[in-house]
Amino acid sequence: MPAQLIDGRAVAATIHERVRLAIAARVESGLRAPALATVLVGADPASQVYVRNKRQACAKLGIRSVPCELPVSVSQVELLAELDRLNADDSIDGILVQLPLPKHLEANALIERIRPDKDVDGFHPYNIGRLVQRNPALRPCTPLGIIELLKSVGETFYGRRAVVVGASNIVGRPMALELLLAGVTVTVAHRFTHDLEHFVRDADIVVVAVGKPGLVRGEWVREGATVIDVGMNRLEDGSLVGDCEFEAARRRAAFITPVPGGVGPMTVAMLMQNTLVAAERRQA
Repeated sequence: MPAQLIDGRAVAATIHERVRLAIAARVESGLRAPALATVLVGADPASQVYVRNKRQACAKLGIRSVPCELPVSVSQVELLAELDRLNADDSIDGILVQLPLPKHLEANALIERIRPDKDVDGFHPYNIGRLVQRNPALRPCTPLGIIELLKSVGETFYGRRAVVVGASNIVGRPMALELLLAGVTVTVAHRFTHDLEHFVRDADIVVVAVGKPGLVRGEWVREGATVIDVGMNRLEDGSLVGDCEFEAARRRAAFITPVPGGVGPMTVAMLMQNTLVAAERRQA
């Protein structure tokens, strides 16, 4: 029997509605709506689409969107000054710098410049450190969204074994921390890992986030496992595929995320939730 698809759009819609109702209640009680500043540098088409989706979500949920668009020629010093301005603005609860940035800009320095209590992407070292210490504050959106997807299919977490394929700062590393926090035994595989097949076959939960189509072979997936595919790869024919061989994996797994429509919608949903959380904590 083929695996059940984990519908990221449906789970995200539930979270959006929860956030919308909470914001409406805040406004009705006399508090201002949360505000999210989105910083976009240059005119990269993919980044423009991502930022537009985030701003549209803000509009639907009652979050005030503060656009901040800068030319590709902006210097590091100028961008740091803009972040300082947003940090000092008490009417703004969250700041997001859309990645990737032009090569002349140092992303890590910019992320560290954002106030931790406004870091709704959850990438600041303070927020990652809080997650390491099992005392999370604002949490990275994609890994947190994956935890919500796993909860939606009744994942029990305790004592389960997971492999996270990919060790990026955005997904892989914080994903491992989120799974540890949930009580899972976690292995992180990366480009220096030997015998990836062994670790995938041993896992109850497989999270793959590398950006290489078909990296994880479907026959490696153990019977009854849950597969979360974060990959988004466009083939020559224009189709989108993940990092795992979908059809073969679906024949063995119990649950699997489609690409698209799986993890992607959750990232924006958790960003909206983080913006609400940031506003509540700052205005408490």
